[in-house]
Amino acid sequence: MRMFVIFAVAAAVLSSCQSRGPSAPAAERAALPTMERVAMNANACWFKSGDAAFKPYRLAPELNSFSGRPRILAVPRNSPESRPALVVQAEGSPARLDAFGPLMSGDTGERIRSDVLRWAAGGRGC
Repeated sequence: MRMFVIFAVAAAVLSSCQSRGPSAPAAERAALPTMERVAMNANACWFKSGDAAFKPYRLAPELNSFSGRPRILAVPRNSPESRPALVVQAEGSPARLDAFGPLMSGDTGERIRSDVLRWAAGGRGC
């Protein structure tokens, strides 16, 4: 069940507001560079930091996608071939993001959404 609002609408709303962080240059708004930024920050902030919400999972990046939808997955740490608990993917230029999976309906859903939107817009850090 997709519990995540399409990021394109949220990105448009966010772009109309003044941002505290730097905005990504136009060339960096395509799907691949956007997901590269998201993957690097997610890895540092969610997985390598020891965040309790992500401790049972590991990052499985799938950025070299022939479908034109680079994505990252949060998969069970001890069973990486299992169904992902989280999928974050992007498509097009400017990137239209989507996130779905069981982690989106839990307590971490809103935090995931805000982190991904911030990182996609060029923000850094946790």
